Parts: sequence; C-alpha cells; structure tokens
Amino acid sequence: MTTKLIKVKAKEIFTKTKLSGCDWVINQYVGCQHSCLYCYAKFISRWRPGNYGKWGSWVEAKMNAPELVKGRYVDGFVYMSSIADPYQPIEKKLKLSREILENLNKKTKLAIQTKSDLVLRDKDLFKKFKNIEVGLTINSFKGKTKEIFEPFSPSNKRRIKALKTLKKNKIKTFTFVSPIIPEIIDLKKIIKETKKLTDSYWFEFINIRGAGKEFLDVLKRKYPKSYDVLRDKKKFQEFIKESKKIISSENIRIRDIVIH
Repeated sequence: MTTKLIKVKAKEIFTKTKLSGCDWVINQYVGCQHSCLYCYAKFISRWRPGNYGKWGSWVEAKMNAPELVKGRYVDGFVYMSSIADPYQPIEKKLKLSREILENLNKKTKLAIQTKSDLVLRDKDLFKKFKNIEVGLTINSFKGKTKEIFEPFSPSNKRRIKALKTLKKNKIKTFTFVSPIIPEIIDLKKIIKETKKLTDSYWFEFINIRGAGKEFLDVLKRKYPKSYDVLRDKKKFQEFIKESKKIISSENIRIRDIVIH
C-alpha cells in the first residue's frame, strides 16, 4: 500500500494519559501503516482532513519530536505510543523513534510497545535507560486471518523472535496479548510460546465499539461463530470467565486484564 506522509511540527510531545500504568504518552506518529482492521486509534481520523484517505494509508509525522524531548524530564511512566506503532515501516526511513530515544533523559521511566521486530535496531539505546521495558503485541493471527485483521504487520513468529532477542540482551520485556477474540485467539499457545521470554503480561479483550462497524461486518461474514459470541452478552461473559481461568492457571506475572 502506498503511504501518504504528512510532515508536521508539534508544540508538545508529552501528553497526559489515563492509560493503565502510564502517566504520559509520546506519539511521534499519528496513523499507522500496519492498517489493522480492529485498530482502536481509527477514531483520530475524525480530527484529520478527509483528503488524508483511509486509515492505514497515511501517516502524520511530528518531525520536531526529537527536539521536543531534549533537556526534558517528566515525572511518572512514559508510554510510546498510544495511537500509532513507533516502529511501523516509515520509522526505518525517518528514525523519529530512534532520535527521541537518543535525546530522551535516560532516567525517564519508559515503556515501548510495538508489533514490529524493527524495534531490535534500537537495543543499544534501550540499554542506556535505567528503567525501560519493551513489549511486543502477540495475538496468534496467521495465514488468511492475519491478512484480514493485520495485513501489513510483521508475523507473530518474528515478534516472538524479537522478544527472545531482547531477553537475551537483558532488556526487560512484556507481552501484550491483544485483541483476544473468541474462536480465533489461542491463549494457551501464546503463553506457552512467550512464557520464558517475557517478564510480565497485559491481556486485552477485543473492544467491539472501538474496533468499529467494518470489523464487525467482516467478523460476521468470515467468522460467524466469533461474531455470535461477541454479540451475545451472556456468551461473551462466559468466554471472558473461561479465558481468565486459563490466564490464572499459568505461573506468570499479570500486569492487567483489560475488558472494555
């Protein structure tokens, strides 16, 4: 897919957040080339011109973001990023995430989350921080299912391999298991494949409202059993209950279980 790149200058780069476990977010990019069908950040399109195009086809880059973090320190935990993947393909060229890490106060408490093994490029910089953790989103999508839900993100196999490399480099890791969808996501398999590679877990059940109508329409057409569970409150609650049993039966550190 061709990406429309919109270069902008920001006034501020640290934004207060109510996200669980975080105080600030850094969003050097708005919009994401991974083009995930269920992406909750699609709502941001409401405040962007209509000529930007479909979600996933454009990326807004705050070109002065590295300068905005220079000489700054914010108290609390900083999360990178909440409305775009900091290591989406455009980062390979623009290197905004890398330059931010170079300029950021190394005492900053930082959490980085991505679906890309491009994150390994910056492991030399991660080691300079006193309090940092790097997480990969793992969800067991593969084959046609991945093509439908996450067409342009690296495979889960590559993400797990990235976790392994980070762990070998003594960098604190976390696994973000999301989105958890009935009949599609294999929790036991995900935990088994990542248990030795991660220090902690976050689990998130699919946010039906955030995922939007297009996601639900595709789910209804291609995965009717999943759709049936999600649209039946009693069945969905039972699915959540059973999933929690699986999670709690494992000897893992659970940071949060997010249910929207």
